[in-house]
Amino acid sequence: MFTLIKNADLFTPKSLGKKDILFTQHKILKIDDHIDVTDLQKMFTVKVIEANNNYVVPGFIDPHIHLLGGGGEGGFHKRTPEVQLSDLIKSGLTTVVGLLGTDGTTRHVSSLLAKARGLEKEGVTTFIYTGNYDVPTPTITGNVKDDIILIDKIIGTAEIAIADSRSGQPSTHELAKIIGDSRVGGLISGKVGVTHFHTGPGKAYLSQLHEVLDEYELPASKLYATHINRSKELMNDAITLGKKGAFVDITCDYDEAFGWVKYYKENNGDLSQLTLSTDGNGSLPKFDDDGNLLGLDVAPTDTILETVKRVVQHHILSLEEVLCLVTTNTSRALELEHKGNIAKDYDADILIIDKDTFKLTEVFMRGRQMMSRGAVIVKGTFE
Repeated sequence: MFTLIKNADLFTPKSLGKKDILFTQHKILKIDDHIDVTDLQKMFTVKVIEANNNYVVPGFIDPHIHLLGGGGEGGFHKRTPEVQLSDLIKSGLTTVVGLLGTDGTTRHVSSLLAKARGLEKEGVTTFIYTGNYDVPTPTITGNVKDDIILIDKIIGTAEIAIADSRSGQPSTHELAKIIGDSRVGGLISGKVGVTHFHTGPGKAYLSQLHEVLDEYELPASKLYATHINRSKELMNDAITLGKKGAFVDITCDYDEAFGWVKYYKENNGDLSQLTLSTDGNGSLPKFDDDGNLLGLDVAPTDTILETVKRVVQHHILSLEEVLCLVTTNTSRALELEHKGNIAKDYDADILIIDKDTFKLTEVFMRGRQMMSRGAVIVKGTFE
């Protein structure tokens, strides 16, 4: 079956104005001012969707999401739940990269791999990282290099924790070894081989990552630091790291993330090195000054959409500019071919967003319609 979206206000993420888009299962076939499918309809079924001049944008790429859930800091009953397919559809997340966090004992990389495979069978594109907070970090094969080389969905290592009381308290040399092994694994397998770092609230900030770049022969592009919006001091350090060529990532929420995008821009951060993520279904623990747990929330999965909306509404960035933070920047950071753009031969991961309300109305994952008129029409196996 073919699908034709007509009269789209198209952002690829570059603004192209009013366009029609024709695609089939998986791939985008054609983009033009007007596409006539009269002859095509004589041979094949063509579904025509009227965009009514609403925004048509690439599906969002989430580089940091807890597909298995996270948590456990407050005990076994505080483990957060797994992500469901409908969560991703409602959030506009058409490509996701799953990871483990604090708990690498009762949650396993092999289980994460199985979860990712299941979600992909249901419709979303998935990848994962090997590892978790700890150093040495858990793997499937015994080391991160072999995991990346031998297991198709593993594209790097994460989320290695720094500047956090819950980390494995790694030395700079131990971090460099993980980064180096991940990079070599990527070189051999044709993947990105990136190391993705959880940055905690500690006063060391990103100092160990700066030390790695100063003391070891490792490319900055293989370092990817998240949760950089904990404080101005950490954000300033991330701006410096981004200018060295590393990628940095803001964790989205409903209240403050859009303001951190503004801060990053106003302090001359390199927007080409910045991405946004949800930390979806991860635990959001709150500790007092002595490290005692005060409470714990579950990170929602729809915060990228909310942050994009607020950044545009507050005139911090144009829609074209902020879309780069959740599409092309992320695909470049993770070397994901055929993702993050609406262009010929790219995967047909497409969102239609109502101009007035900024709500999702239609979602397509690799050409398959998952949301229609604001309602999820494809559910996960056990939903």
